[in-house]
Amino acid sequence: MSNTILGKKLGMTQIFDQVGNAIPVTLIQAGPCTVLQVKSVEKDGYNAIQLGFDDKKEKRTNKPDTGHLARSGSSPKRHIRESRVDDSGIYEPGQVITAGIFKSGDFIDITGTSKGKGFAGVMKRHGFSGFKATHGTHESKRGGGSLGPSADPARVFKGKKMPGQMGNESVTVQNLTVVDVREAQNLIAIKGPVPGAKNGLLIISYATKKPIPDRPIQTEKPDPVESPEPDDTSTAVEDAPRLEEDTQTEEVQQAQEEQTQGEEQAPVEEQPAAESPAPEEAQASEGGQEPEAGEDTPEEVKPEEEPAEEPKEKTEEEPKGE
Repeated sequence: MSNTILGKKLGMTQIFDQVGNAIPVTLIQAGPCTVLQVKSVEKDGYNAIQLGFDDKKEKRTNKPDTGHLARSGSSPKRHIRESRVDDSGIYEPGQVITAGIFKSGDFIDITGTSKGKGFAGVMKRHGFSGFKATHGTHESKRGGGSLGPSADPARVFKGKKMPGQMGNESVTVQNLTVVDVREAQNLIAIKGPVPGAKNGLLIISYATKKPIPDRPIQTEKPDPVESPEPDDTSTAVEDAPRLEEDTQTEEVQQAQEEQTQGEEQAPVEEQPAAESPAPEEAQASEGGQEPEAGEDTPEEVKPEEEPAEEPKEKTEEEPKGE
């Protein structure tokens, strides 16, 4: 599993535990880091992965870096670092490593660049006590004293504590405790001193002096930069017009079906009501008499409109014949 991730120091705050005690912590933005290159023993002589962190503008990336990043389909990164791994076969370019590799209670080591203090003397830089201020001391109360032997070996040994540049160097703080991990926000709360200033780059890894927890690797395979992975909200927005079109077509089909059914039922409704019996039949039914065989039933009675039209046509034809 990957035991290293890149991060950025955000600042300090405090967290309250279940009892109510305030714990001072440092917030770190850990990841997400993209795997830019995978190195193996067969090809490179050792197993390692190359991580990229913190996006930057493409116009600020030179052509060699642009070509290198294009192999993994990653966007331009501000920080690129390499991390050793036990087995590089489980990684592939384009994978994303998040803060989820750490859990609350883990011990970690953090490497960062300390704050620069400028040129400092031995009392500030190395904690020398200095000389006495009285009894014949002149102009050397804060000096460093003798630098080494005289004639033999006639030189200053390497590593001699002397005045010089203080800070602005790589510092590793070991065995820090992880208090809280918020993977959704890529945040890690650390108890203990974290080297560097705000927004400084940090290399976070499991403590070398503590057992590494055995957890499965948690990585994600992102889509290419040109086509980012759509969210649920974006898909819902894209499908909304399609759903509206489908509902509109269904409504139009229903309206057409209702119209056709109404046209089919219209002549049936316009027919005269045969259920209402004639007055003679009503009297016969009230008297309990059935119509005789010779009499016409109400069903056989034809409407009076047809015979009334024939004499009109004859009256119109008679004057034409004259």
